[in-house]
Amino acid sequence: MNKTNRLRGVFAVRADANDPTAILNKLTQTFEDFKVANDKEIADLKARRADVVQTEQVDRINAAISAMQKDLDAANGKIAAGVVGGAGKSENPDKREHAQAFDRFFRKGVDNGLTDLQVKAKLTTQDDPNGGYLVPEEMEASVDRVLSTDSVFRSLARVIQVGTSSYKKLVNQGGTSAGWVGEEQARSETNTSTLREIAINTKELYANPAITQTSLDDSRLDIAAWLADEVSIEFAEQEGEAFITGDGVLKPRGILGHTPAANASYAWGNPGYIASGAASDFATVSTSVNPADALIDLYYGLKAGYRNNASWLMSDATMGRVRKFKDADGAYIWAAPSAAAEVATILGKPVYNDDNMPAVAANAFPIAFGDFRRAYLIVDRTGIRVLRDPYTSKPNVHFYTTKRVGGGIVNFEALKLLKIASS
Repeated sequence: MNKTNRLRGVFAVRADANDPTAILNKLTQTFEDFKVANDKEIADLKARRADVVQTEQVDRINAAISAMQKDLDAANGKIAAGVVGGAGKSENPDKREHAQAFDRFFRKGVDNGLTDLQVKAKLTTQDDPNGGYLVPEEMEASVDRVLSTDSVFRSLARVIQVGTSSYKKLVNQGGTSAGWVGEEQARSETNTSTLREIAINTKELYANPAITQTSLDDSRLDIAAWLADEVSIEFAEQEGEAFITGDGVLKPRGILGHTPAANASYAWGNPGYIASGAASDFATVSTSVNPADALIDLYYGLKAGYRNNASWLMSDATMGRVRKFKDADGAYIWAAPSAAAEVATILGKPVYNDDNMPAVAANAFPIAFGDFRRAYLIVDRTGIRVLRDPYTSKPNVHFYTTKRVGGGIVNFEALKLLKIASS
């Protein structure tokens, strides 16, 4: 197949959008075409014979690679959801009885005895139905399952479940000293570690999907799957934004919710950053500064112990820019996935797309690099509640669904940011 035919095939990729292997094969070949086209554009620029058509070709191929990467992620997400599978029926008779009662409430609004069954099934120790009824464990598991595949940042961070409104932990900030001594020398007292308490409070997140009563009357409707699909989109979008940019007011505090400090003067409580080398963009080759240098500096700005499990986080648009960068030896720092179930890499580390990350602009922080599982903690309070509302929008029935979730940085050493700035 010649290059022209391959490029035509680039834009037909969605025909195989459910086949990860087919997508990967096209993505890998297209990236090879991209490198050839981008190298020619760079050569033309250096020779002062810029070609608009060549630039447009590079941009088209680059955009196609981004689209393929999205298709690959989506296909892998569907497979992951299938592997995890839906929740089965509970063997616990109390929980099974509660699930049957909840089904009647969900479909018909009949809630006789549901409050008592919640307590009996040990879903809660409270019998106050204000705020709605707790969904069965199987239904909550379905919502969590969909969220885990739809939310990029949730899949990277550490997630725990708690039964209270907040979670507290002590973090060791170091400070313990030691020294060498002779066999008979006196041992002076050493410094002790500095411990700091971190508290993460859960905040209320809601969604309000609606369905017709006629659909609810259909016994074949899987209400657990329906609710999971409906609320997961809203939950994932709201969570995703908060985990990145949240200020901690009525929502989790995101990785950009603190005031970053230059990595050279980094201190606990604020993530460190590396500058891009230009005031409002990445540095350019024309300024005799390699734009990839900032990412290499960011990579090594993170301590080696955190680099082992580190990954990159940026928007699709930013990744499209970074895909053009080369190291000092002329090798592209972005690489296509090595297998259908893998993700693309930058400098050998996985890179994930989250469009909640800012665009490239002056003083923005468009790229994060770190061991997110050690850096960020997501706290889910056990229990998803549902209020049934058949009156507001007849003949539709609304289900006001709430969950409580918190999040915050728990290890500021494990995360570094790239700032668009000259220094």
